[in-house]
Amino acid sequence: MSQQLIIYTDGAARGNPGPGGYGILLQWGNTVKELSQGFRKTTNNRMELLAVIVALQQLKKEGLDVVIYTDSSYVVNSVEKGWLFDWQKKNFKGKKNIDLWKQFLPFYNKHRIKFKWVKGHANNPGNNRCDELATEAADSGDWLVDEGYENGN
Repeated sequence: MSQQLIIYTDGAARGNPGPGGYGILLQWGNTVKELSQGFRKTTNNRMELLAVIVALQQLKKEGLDVVIYTDSSYVVNSVEKGWLFDWQKKNFKGKKNIDLWKQFLPFYNKHRIKFKWVKGHANNPGNNRCDELATEAADSGDWLVDEGYENGN
């Protein structure tokens, strides 16, 4: 069996919308990498999904076995229950975060990805660390512009 890449992600928004951020923890064997970024105005769901996208952007090889742990029912259910693929067939009519879902799909198709939902703010060290990273980024004042949100996606 090939080695799995383990990814933990979390998103946060102070107000919804409001300042937000994401936190990511990537683990390949004993190697761990953390990433985070804040945004001046966004939503929690956008940050949850953007965390997954940014994590997948880090991958240099294709065809990896990837397990993504997240406390976002929105992300997990959209993919694992197949809603995303129905939305895609209908050109995302009436859906939110279209720009991000369209960014996500090519990465999804390059790897064998399985999403696992974890309870937020519980006893999962990876999720708790991502929550810390996401909230620190949201509170940092060192924000980027979530153009997809601010331009009315």
